[in-house]
Amino acid sequence: MRVDFYHLEKWPLEKALPMIMEKVYAYSAHALIKVGSPERAEYLNSLLWTYDNNSWLPHGTEKDGNPSLQPIWITAAEENPNNASILVLLDSETVDFSTAAYDRILLMFDGKSEEALTSARKSWVQAKNAGAEMFYWQQDENGAFKAKDLT
Repeated sequence: MRVDFYHLEKWPLEKALPMIMEKVYAYSAHALIKVGSPERAEYLNSLLWTYDNNSWLPHGTEKDGNPSLQPIWITAAEENPNNASILVLLDSETVDFSTAAYDRILLMFDGKSEEALTSARKSWVQAKNAGAEMFYWQQDENGAFKAKDLT
């Protein structure tokens, strides 16, 4: 399993998440976005429909139904109803990296939040202990994500 940590420093999640999800969708993979509450899921559902008038990113939540037809599913529940191979963790959500049944996990965290940094550090240790292939992405001065050398 591959785990990518996205350290948000320049952009808020509302700008970074759509960009990342467009890349996931272009890859033709199903993704599950795990958030902290049903209200947060609905907020992000609305965001992904409205972030750019020239983009279309198919996705849904429990309110939309038909999860098996959704390439991107947003949820606060412990589920994988769209058979996602990519898990996106937001809001300091975590997963048992040693048993997670995903090919790739993307963990996005706010670098300006001490709580989010602490949670990401704990997840880093857990993922490393589970033998995951680790990647760390940090934003440059323009907001683009650049891989940091971990050696």
